[in-house]
Amino acid sequence: MAELHVERVRRMHPVALAGLLLGLLAMLMLFVTGPGARFGWWHFRTSFALMQYAAYAGAAAALVSLLGLALSRGRGRAVAAVGLVLGALAFFLPWSWRRDAGQYPPIHDITTDVANPPVFVAVAPLRKDAPNPVEYQGDSVAVAQQKAYPDLRPMMMAMPVDSAFSLALRTAGEMGWELVDQSRRDGRIEATATTPWMGFKDDVVIRVSSASGISRVDVRSKSRIGRGDVGANAKRIREYLRRLRAADPAPIQTEAAS
Repeated sequence: MAELHVERVRRMHPVALAGLLLGLLAMLMLFVTGPGARFGWWHFRTSFALMQYAAYAGAAAALVSLLGLALSRGRGRAVAAVGLVLGALAFFLPWSWRRDAGQYPPIHDITTDVANPPVFVAVAPLRKDAPNPVEYQGDSVAVAQQKAYPDLRPMMMAMPVDSAFSLALRTAGEMGWELVDQSRRDGRIEATATTPWMGFKDDVVIRVSSASGISRVDVRSKSRIGRGDVGANAKRIREYLRRLRAADPAPIQTEAAS
């Protein structure tokens, strides 16, 4: 029995175990980035820093585990393989997020009407402490958006404004947003969307107006924090318009924003 135990220890090289522990540590650092920011345990920038450190730890875990694979046998190689997978994941996830972030313009206010964006009214007081102002920032943002998201346009609906408003309101509810305010008289719907991982708050305003006998729906989505949004606001508007179009019994093609 003693000889068998010695053989197992020999096969389980300490380097393999070190790689596994490093991989577990890297994944733990990555896992707490979301809850830490979402529940206010620390500033969201701390979570971004943890993501970076998790990537470094993951890379180290992968390298150490590769060495452990070479030095171990039997069960030790299995342990090293697990450490390699964990380390690779801990490195790849932040790296891929950073790579994807670089593909989007550093803007956080997206709208289907850059010339006359829908205005936040009821949401404005909720953003009084937000780093990003509630006002639209003008031509520089509009130019960047039109270059990055040329497909975002108003949606035209062949129905009265009141019917279009009801459909727009129902679709907003299906998005899972928190409804802040609705004004049928003004044709305005305001809501707040919360991102699933870090719990960032992005505000949405929908404007339903008359356009030559039919209805026009414009949408604006704006982040409260962060210079860029990694495309989240544009994706949110696209998904909303997709659902609205699917619910429209007589859809009309979207038109170019004025």
